Amino acid sequence: MRIGELAERVGVNTKTIRYYESINLLPQAARTAAGYRIYGPDDEARLAFIKTAQQLGLTLDEVRDVLALRDAGTTPCEHVRAVLRTRVREISRRITELRRKQKQLRALETRIDDIPEDGATICRIIEHAAGHRPCSRPSRRTRP
Repeated sequence: MRIGELAERVGVNTKTIRYYESINLLPQAARTAAGYRIYGPDDEARLAFIKTAQQLGLTLDEVRDVLALRDAGTTPCEHVRAVLRTRVREISRRITELRRKQKQLRALETRIDDIPEDGATICRIIEHAAGHRPCSRPSRRTRP
């Protein structure tokens, strides 16, 4: 199949396929006499694998590592398990950070009307959140 058909079957852009070839995630495609790329079922399966791995949160570097293990004849599932454990911990940390940020923003939102309008140099809400006390606007200085 040609690149357009492969892209459609897997649900990616043709530029993505070319990029994956350029960074060696996909092997270089065979070419017709006219120079068109030709792909087979193995290429389709590999591309679908890459797409699924990305949807699970693996980076392209991590996908490359998994594929390298497989290409070397090793079953990469234990490596994938370790990567997924790490990703779960990262996501948990990020969720905690987001909940903390949400709480901070909600608290700020409830106090917005109590923040004085005067004295802010740019925006009273953000300056208050940063802990800056409202101050008078800088005076315009004239050049000597």
